[in-house]
This record gives sequence, structure tokens and C-alpha cells, in this order.
Amino acid sequence: MRVVSLLPSATEIVYALGLGGDLVGVTFECDKPPSARAEKTVVVGGKDTRGMTPGEIDAYVRGRLAEGGELYTLHAGALAGLAPDLILTQDLCRVCALPSGHVTDALDHLGCRADVVSLDPYTLDEVLGTIHSVGEAAGVPERAEKLVTGLRERLDALAAAVAGRRRPRVAIVEWVDPPFTAGHWVPDLVTAAGGEPVAASAGRRSVQTTYAELAAPAPEVVLVTPCGFHLDGAVEQARHVAPHFPDAQVWALDADGLVVRPGPRLVDGAEAIAAILHPEAVPVPPPGAIARVS
Repeated sequence: MRVVSLLPSATEIVYALGLGGDLVGVTFECDKPPSARAEKTVVVGGKDTRGMTPGEIDAYVRGRLAEGGELYTLHAGALAGLAPDLILTQDLCRVCALPSGHVTDALDHLGCRADVVSLDPYTLDEVLGTIHSVGEAAGVPERAEKLVTGLRERLDALAAAVAGRRRPRVAIVEWVDPPFTAGHWVPDLVTAAGGEPVAASAGRRSVQTTYAELAAPAPEVVLVTPCGFHLDGAVEQARHVAPHFPDAQVWALDADGLVVRPGPRLVDGAEAIAAILHPEAVPVPPPGAIARVS
């Protein structure tokens, strides 16, 4: 089977299922494993936002959407040349990846035949369900079952490690300028890690807010997890967030690696958050995962 992934989390799922050899196309943002982008054909491009501030990125996104423009470009010719059997995409967020409708329209125009599977989870449990969906579509359901069973076993072990401990109040900043609350599966990660998510939108889209609203529930811990950034970028942004929360611990996380991409590494994220909230019960994650800012 020839597989094309149009979002980084799907690429990670494909590799986790042992199907890296079947993957023929990826996006310009697929960086896990690092070899994915170098070894596969890039079929989706987009603006390079490196060097832009969060405020500048937000203004660019809002401007493009207001104009009816697109944030991503599908290289239709390259896609057709790959003759894919299965395409993995999403409709969850126009800011995160190319919507599935655009892909279907392109395939109809090109006369290509491929199964298009849209992965649109809103909760941690639904994220695990997408692994089953990919496994079924790719013809390896038993691998998906084994992978999900292992991830659930780790979540069970984490629940046992934090059981009976006081749950600190935790606020999550998913974007810093303007601030956005945590949404989708991110509050589930905090709950799994033994915390109480506050000022959050569990199982729903993240929404724009204010720092005053984020601080109102008096969080004890603030996690800065800006979408599209790894730890270095999150640390830089967390330094600007910290003054809004003088009475809380402020931590930066490798957002793309641990929190915002709905794939297997979300369990790593839950474990990393638990190490912040309950360091006496959960081991510190590997370097590059978390950093305390204040």
C-alpha cells in the first residue's frame, strides 16, 4: 500500500505502526522521525513562519482566512505522481493542516483513486481511536491494537502513580499572543497527569481569552505549549507569559513533540506533565521535553 500523510501526527502514527516503508508522501512540517521529510516526497507546502513572532503569525493567519485564502498548498502534480492508495488528512483545524475536502476535490480533478481518511479527534480517547482507524485503513489492525494497548497500559500506570495525590490547578496557554486556552485533548493530558485543568475547553476547540481570565482560577502551575513550537521556542514565549502569573510555577513544554499533535507521543506528554506536577512520583522526562521558567 502506498500511503500519503497530510499532517505530522498521521506521519507519526504511520511510523509507529511500522509502515514507514509504505509512506510515500508527507508535508513540509513532518519532522518526526527526522528522516521523514528528507526521504519522502513533500506534497503539502506552507509559509515558513520561523523568525515571526506569535503576534505576527496570528495576524498572518487571520489575514489569510479573512481573504478566503489558504494556509497550505497541495502540490497536486506531486500527489498524482505518487499514485497513493491511502491518504490521511483532517478537518479538525484549518490552521493545522489541509482540510480533507480540498484533497478530495484535487483527486477528483486529477482522476486519482485513493481512500481518504480524515482524522479528527477531540479527546485523548479519540486520539487513540484514530490509531485504530489508520491501522484498519492500512490493513494492519492487529498492529494498531498492540500499539494502543501499550499506550493504555502506560496511562494506567501513570494513573496508579498519581492516585490519591492532591491535584494542582493547572492552566495551559496554547498560544501566547493573543492568549488561547487549552482545548481538544490537552485538558485530558493534565487530568491523566494528576492535575486539575482550569480555564480550559476540554473536548472542544481552544478559544481566544485574556491573561486575566487565565489567571482568575488562581492556577498553581502554568504550562506554555505553543502550537508549532518545540522546547526552545516555548521557553522564549513562556518568559513573556510568566509575569502574568507571579504566584504560579510557569513551565515550557516541547509542544509539537508532547502536546499538540494528536498521535502516540501524547502519552509522553501526559507523563512529562505528571513529572512537573508530581516529581516525587513520576520520573523526569528526557532532556528537551520540559523546562521551568519561573
